[in-house]
Amino acid sequence: MKKKILLGLLSVLVLIQFIRPQRNQFANASSNDIAMHYQVPENIVGILKRACYDCHSNYTAYPWYTNIQPVGWWLQNHINEGKRELNFSEFATYTRKRKAHKMEEVAEMVEKGEMPLSSYTWIHKEAILTKEEAAAVISWAKDLQKQIEQEP
Repeated sequence: MKKKILLGLLSVLVLIQFIRPQRNQFANASSNDIAMHYQVPENIVGILKRACYDCHSNYTAYPWYTNIQPVGWWLQNHINEGKRELNFSEFATYTRKRKAHKMEEVAEMVEKGEMPLSSYTWIHKEAILTKEEAAAVISWAKDLQKQIEQEP
């Protein structure tokens, strides 16, 4: 009986490897990208790409283990959730009020140390922000929030 259950579980595990989620890797830069509409200093672009874009843009760099299901499904769900919350690649499509609020949240989450997520930085050590990098992101986000609030 145990052998049949184990064989059945193994069969399911093998079969689910063929069911792959759609990848978050768009070919072209979005015309709605935040950097196309607002001044984003080079150092901030680098930080965002390194620590934020995998979950908060249309350009995810997938590690090898996302090819193993159900890990790939879980990770893709996490990415979709992150993009629903904030997508830097589609930032220009947001209302003025939402843009300002998102920048307020960026500053707040980085300030509290809630972003990038510890579950992400556990594997992606390069995404860990130094105090100086966190301060730069916070300052930029607050400045951009003020700029957006003053837009007509």
